[in-house]
Amino acid sequence: MSTSFSKLPLSGVKVVDFGQYIAGPAVAMLLGDLGATVVHIDPPEGPMWDSPANASLMRNKLIVNLDLKTKDGLDKALSLCAEADIIIENFRPGKLAKLGVDFAVLREKHPALITVSLPGFASNDAERCELRAFESVIAASSGVFTDMGLNRVLMGLSPSFSPLPLASAYASQIAASATVLALQSRQLTGLGDQIEVPLAAAVMEGLCYNSIKVADMPVRYLTQREVEIERRRIEGLPMNVPYDELQELLDPFFRSYMCKDGRMFYVVCPSHKYHARRCLEVLGIYEEMVAEGLSEEDDTYKPHAEWASDTSLGVYPMPKVWADKIAARMKDVFMTRTSHEWKRMFGRAGIPGAPQRWLQEWINDEYAEMSGLMIDVWDPEYGEMTQPGPVVWMEESGEEALKPAARRSVEFEEALKTLRKFRTELPDPTDAIEQEGWLSGVRVLDMCNVIAGPHSVSYLARFGAEVIKLDPAKPLYDSWNTVVYGLSQGRGKRSILADATSEHGRKVFEDLIKTVDVIVWNAPDSQIKRMGLDAENLRKLNPNAIFCKLDCFSGVRRGVRTDFIGYDDLVQATTGIMLRFGGAMDRPEEHAHVGTIDVMCGFGGALAVASALYQKHRFGRIGRGRTSLSANSGLLQIPFCYDYKGRSLFDEPSGPDVNGYNALSRFYSTASGIYILLSAYEADLPRFKNVPDLEELPEIDEENRASFLATAFQMYPATEWIERLRAADIACAICDNIDALRAENTHEADGTTGVDNGSYSFSVYRDHPSGHEITQLDPYAVRSKRGRVFALSPTEKFGSSTRLILSELGYSDTAIEAILKTDQLSESWSEEYLPS
Repeated sequence: MSTSFSKLPLSGVKVVDFGQYIAGPAVAMLLGDLGATVVHIDPPEGPMWDSPANASLMRNKLIVNLDLKTKDGLDKALSLCAEADIIIENFRPGKLAKLGVDFAVLREKHPALITVSLPGFASNDAERCELRAFESVIAASSGVFTDMGLNRVLMGLSPSFSPLPLASAYASQIAASATVLALQSRQLTGLGDQIEVPLAAAVMEGLCYNSIKVADMPVRYLTQREVEIERRRIEGLPMNVPYDELQELLDPFFRSYMCKDGRMFYVVCPSHKYHARRCLEVLGIYEEMVAEGLSEEDDTYKPHAEWASDTSLGVYPMPKVWADKIAARMKDVFMTRTSHEWKRMFGRAGIPGAPQRWLQEWINDEYAEMSGLMIDVWDPEYGEMTQPGPVVWMEESGEEALKPAARRSVEFEEALKTLRKFRTELPDPTDAIEQEGWLSGVRVLDMCNVIAGPHSVSYLARFGAEVIKLDPAKPLYDSWNTVVYGLSQGRGKRSILADATSEHGRKVFEDLIKTVDVIVWNAPDSQIKRMGLDAENLRKLNPNAIFCKLDCFSGVRRGVRTDFIGYDDLVQATTGIMLRFGGAMDRPEEHAHVGTIDVMCGFGGALAVASALYQKHRFGRIGRGRTSLSANSGLLQIPFCYDYKGRSLFDEPSGPDVNGYNALSRFYSTASGIYILLSAYEADLPRFKNVPDLEELPEIDEENRASFLATAFQMYPATEWIERLRAADIACAICDNIDALRAENTHEADGTTGVDNGSYSFSVYRDHPSGHEITQLDPYAVRSKRGRVFALSPTEKFGSSTRLILSELGYSDTAIEAILKTDQLSESWSEEYLPS
């Protein structure tokens, strides 16, 4: 357990964890890995979810078994709560309060207390809040299974199952970051907060890039797959494209290739000014492609009609004629070497690419072990276990985070004594400051690109942070990657364009550094040092500034792949997610949600910033927060990301044909042609005796259940079955889709966050700065009683605030004009907001 001498940022913070299953325990695990002292409360019979994953979720925790339905158990639980800084639960709204642990009452007695609730559906969602909200029920209700990507649409597979606990993973990162943001605010105000993060809202935030709707999207941004889907719909053709044919609709720089060793290698370099060219150069076919007419447009932000040719290297998507030509040659060349050789060659050349691996391989990977992405922990039940390493850490205390204590069952008295060892230090109420949002008064410089980093900083903006987004004077990524993604992750920011390696740009960059509290960047250590943002040089520019780094492959310790660049997709390949989703080495498939790991890593970046701010306020230490996509992949796969002697097979559901876990937990078609998701367990079998036409199920052999249920569900429409099953308190849901959810839950943009709208909320911006009507998810997953959550302004055009920011830095109008004429700073990348 953490001690008062620990350097971990949350040392001395006391947590009581009532959570069960994944979401609540995962929040406490994240806090415990950062140094908090955690007491976990289980019912007398043990955890509600019996899984080896509990060994990871319960590390750094003391476990006490209490029966809250008895006076003695309740009194002991309340005694523990009285010592806590943070209390966590993830039951249906009001359930814990009915047992006698009422957060509102506790906070009235102790205003400094921070309470965190993670219900399946929002407490103000009258239609759904009382449902049994298991992971798959939330996913089905939120459109997860019917929006598993363009591949599954074209293959005619909808709904399509995934065992990844997306809702719990997103919710745990959002809730952990919100909790520590409230905690660092408490060091200034002396006041705690009451926080709710519904899992349904959290998973929708993870899907914000999938659920955005842009009216009149220019044709240049439509991929081959999108064009094919539209063609088939117009012509009334079935969606029945075989996997092999589907691969020929993929961009050559965004697909897998078979190598000499029989392993697929995933290439993800479609949008960067130099990555695609480097890829062809390493493969030895760049000059050949140029000779055949492949060109590189100098300014890809011009309207497509003004380009010199029909395509440009480094722009996504490519037209089919070029995609086919390049892919054919790449296929041939990849077969000349092994995937391991290509991994080294791509990594050293700064090209995003990685071999496809199974999860079991990743868990036992030498780099994963050496870097601390996978760690060995002795568990009292399973012995020596390999578990995911810390998801978020501080550079100065990362080594300590690699040595978590194993879970340990204790008596109530020991748990209480442990909590009482630590003293909560808060400012005197007379000295405390007033703060509207948790981050009001905090100024952040965002130097990030693509999704994880920029999304992290946009998330900080909703809590009151002032955010300045710094990008190069001339773009390195195409407009699909910057402008289209930026519609989501650019909200709440002001944009300045400056070449920080040039004379004038460097001066502006340093002036900005001196004015901010936090800097966030997703760059390799070598680039960070060149820019003077390593710890030693940053202290010279701004000794009080916090630096947070997000990247692809890093762990606490440096290793051979630490500086390899990459994206969400490459981590999916490296950690087995793509092979599980596709089902076999010769048919890997991207887990299709945009930002599957990216968005979650963004929330992890916010947790790193919050932890660094807390230790600054509490201990006076200026730290450097860290997280990575690879580290977050362990949280995303927490139900099966572990190994130990005697472990059973790695046999979680995989492949395109899987429809669930077993007969009681899977999709079923109904008489209306609509699929429902049944989510029941063996213990639920007696409940089926109360469901008309399913009374016989408890008596049917296990191997015949699926056939019985499939036949029965064809008798009535989906709505009838949902009503019958829920009347018996059996978890189920209609497999909804994002288009329908958006249509049913959209309101005019009115400057509100959407938290009053239940589990789903979208805003339509009819006068969006882009000139397009845009509908997008509201920033609504975090609901707090005290700290204000701000509605975010729409993303402004890149460079729109360059002149204003320079003026605020003290530059005169004359100086600004002179600097802009050098082209080292810019006010725009293009004539149009969204280049046509």
